[in-house]
Order: sequence, then structure tokens, then C-alpha cells
Amino acid sequence: MGRQGRRDTAPELALRRELWRRGLRYRVDAAPTPGRRRADLVFARARVAVYVDGCFWHRCPEHSTAPTSNRAWWAAKLDANVARDRATDDELEAAGWVVVRVWEHEDPLEAAERVQGAVNSSAQGGRRSPTIRPSRPLR
Repeated sequence: MGRQGRRDTAPELALRRELWRRGLRYRVDAAPTPGRRRADLVFARARVAVYVDGCFWHRCPEHSTAPTSNRAWWAAKLDANVARDRATDDELEAAGWVVVRVWEHEDPLEAAERVQGAVNSSAQGGRRSPTIRPSRPLR
């Protein structure tokens, strides 16, 4: 697990390139609020935090798999990841942030559209749904 990259993954870079192309500027791998939990992208003025979640590590409903060896340990590990994600969402929403969750398998253009919508909506003072997830399972 030590070799698993924490930032600059291919899905994250694809999303960042598309957001940059659209003229959006952000901080990378930054904590939206004081503490250890860091977001992949932070739009501080708009108060939008973006997380690009890996299908395995965050239990994608479409692509999640369960390892066959040491099954109980992995189940506890992955369940804790998902619980931490929900706690992070709740913490940020309580602090007035909009959280956008993106799956690694999502099309970067569609994901960028959701992120841009959240940033534009928040920047104009209107708050949409506090946590924005894909509207449908994507392939």
C-alpha cells in the first residue's frame, strides 16, 4: 500500500487538465478546513472541495471488488474508508462547504461539468446539494 499514490493519479490529472482548460483555478492536495483530511482539489473562495475516489479504495457500487485473501481485514479497511468519506462530507457541509465526489472511472468532461457547476453556483452565493455525486452510475 505504500506505493499507492496519494495524489497526481491519472483520473485526477485528467480532471485537473479539463478544469484548468475551462479557466478554473484551484489548490491541489489541500485541507479545506483545519485538520488532516485533505481534498484532491480545493476552490477556497467558492468553498468547494473535490475528491477523486478510487473504485477499489472507496467501494464504487459499480466496480468494487473484495480481495479473496485476508477478507476480514480488507472488509474492515474498506468500510473504514467509506465511513471516513461520509464523516468528511458531513464535517465540510457543516462548515458551509460543497463537496463534489468523482469516481476514478468517470469521464473527465462530465466530472468537470459537475465541478464547474458547483463552483459557479457557490461563487454566486447559491448553494446546491451539499454533496454532489454522479447522477447515474457511469461506465
